[in-house]
Amino acid sequence: MPKSSTSPVHLDFELLSMTELRSRPGDVLDRVADRGSAFIIERNGERKACLVPLAALLPDIAPDRIARELKDLEGRGEEPHTTINDTRELVFHFPNGNAREDGVGLTIVLPHGYPNRCPRVYAERVGGAVPHRWADGALCLFGVMSAWNPGKHTVWSTLFLARRWLDNYDAWKKTGVWPKTGFTDE
Repeated sequence: MPKSSTSPVHLDFELLSMTELRSRPGDVLDRVADRGSAFIIERNGERKACLVPLAALLPDIAPDRIARELKDLEGRGEEPHTTINDTRELVFHFPNGNAREDGVGLTIVLPHGYPNRCPRVYAERVGGAVPHRWADGALCLFGVMSAWNPGKHTVWSTLFLARRWLDNYDAWKKTGVWPKTGFTDE
């Protein structure tokens, strides 16, 4: 799995007094939401709080897409843990990726630009010299995106392919040969 690095979010803060905040209710919040402004709020010359647009903290994936993806997973009995990484990408953690005895967990990272960019998938406790992985350790599920279809594929279909990758990994550990399988959907 890739190591996370902390990268600060660069924002230009404007100074705003508490009296300005109270004299224009809603206006500042609208500016934070719509224009991406960020404010440091001060009272009596002391800095007390800040207002930061959510876009600075959240991934750039349409909220309705995220909601549909989560509902689809829930409907299929999946209960991922979700987080946002240091680069503001949405991360789905499947602690026991395949109901496997070895407990290999799967992590699916939705990059900025998802679904027009395919997700990255990582498997826990998989050795370094395993075939069909990218240099950063991500599983090679979609080739060079040639098999990824943003209108058709989802986190669920990615999880399905990752589980199939784990089955191929098991076969490779036993035989030393990666099974030949073509790309097919569920």
